[in-house]
Amino acid sequence: MAYIGRQPSYGAFEKQDITPDGSTTTFSLTYTVGSSSSILVSVAGVVQEPEVGYTISGGGVNLVFTAAPAAVDNVFVVYLGFARDVAQFNSGAITTQTELAERAASNDYFLVYDASAAQLKKIQTQYITSPSVNRTATGDGSTTDFTVTDGVSEAQCIVSINGVIQKVSDYSITGTTLTFGTAPEASDHIQIRELPA
Repeated sequence: MAYIGRQPSYGAFEKQDITPDGSTTTFSLTYTVGSSSSILVSVAGVVQEPEVGYTISGGGVNLVFTAAPAAVDNVFVVYLGFARDVAQFNSGAITTQTELAERAASNDYFLVYDASAAQLKKIQTQYITSPSVNRTATGDGSTTDFTVTDGVSEAQCIVSINGVIQKVSDYSITGTTLTFGTAPEASDHIQIRELPA
């Protein structure tokens, strides 16, 4: 087909044929649309006016006619644009949109845009922030080194001995080792709380 002006370099309008029966007014759309103006609807060759001849419902998945088209009418929809609701993943596919009015579960997903790859990606909640880690130990009067998670810093730890919070200058962290400047006394209760990164 020849074009006057520039030929489209990408994209195409999608068409959906609808089979009326003279009584049904609601039909499922092949694609989700953002508004009634995102589609062109023709009934027996007459273009219908959005919000007058038809509306959409179900979050843009249903076409609802004001009056049921006759069974002999040729009815079709041309999609002028698609809705891109990014909401919930189901086995890797976006399915529905729901507001989460509570803390996200560890197996929930967030959508993130990876600018370096120019892609929309999903990430599980548990990888957004690390969980806090609580460690306890008992002093023996000579041990100064205690284990922490690799990569945690002094500023990410709350360290207490017998309930007394220690100053950051009272200990240092290198790799997986927290080292006290002075060994806790025998029977001292040591608590190391690693805060989420």
